[in-house]
Amino acid sequence: MDAVYRFALRLAKEPDLAEDLTQETFLRAYQNRDKYTPGTRVKSWLFTICRNLFLRRTERSRRHDEIVTEAADEDARHVSRENSVFMAARDRDPEGEFWKQVVDEEVLRAIDELPPEFREPLILSDLEDLSYQEIAEVIGVPIGTVKSRLFRGRRILQKALYDYAVEQGIVKDTKPDDSIDAEEVSE
Repeated sequence: MDAVYRFALRLAKEPDLAEDLTQETFLRAYQNRDKYTPGTRVKSWLFTICRNLFLRRTERSRRHDEIVTEAADEDARHVSRENSVFMAARDRDPEGEFWKQVVDEEVLRAIDELPPEFREPLILSDLEDLSYQEIAEVIGVPIGTVKSRLFRGRRILQKALYDYAVEQGIVKDTKPDDSIDAEEVSE
């Protein structure tokens, strides 16, 4: 359940929506348990269900926003979908605060900024430990595409996080800098 929630959170970027997606994923899995193929990884099957639910919800939301925009004189982004009474309570999340302290925000931010076609395979591979075949099944692309997207996504992350890694002391700065002598760096 935790793995599905983490995947949903990376897709949705909102804890409340991730919780809804996780709950709906397990409900759908239970309702369609006869469609599960014994011998395959349940985790991959659940990720596929979660991703499909997210994509459907995103499409529905997009259509909803179009309808609201047509019906209202103001921009749909300014029309609140939540009752103001619940806004303050929604922002308090002790469990979420704990995970924010444990997981490095800079890395998660960089992952969240990846284009979706690179973010999804990267999360499934590097955070959820799925095989190339399982990732291909979850996102519905050939294995070669998965490998290519993982390579490109990791390169984008590497570039985005290089300065941060140097600052944190994770890697040594290998960028040539004419103003610093190489011996000064090693001291």
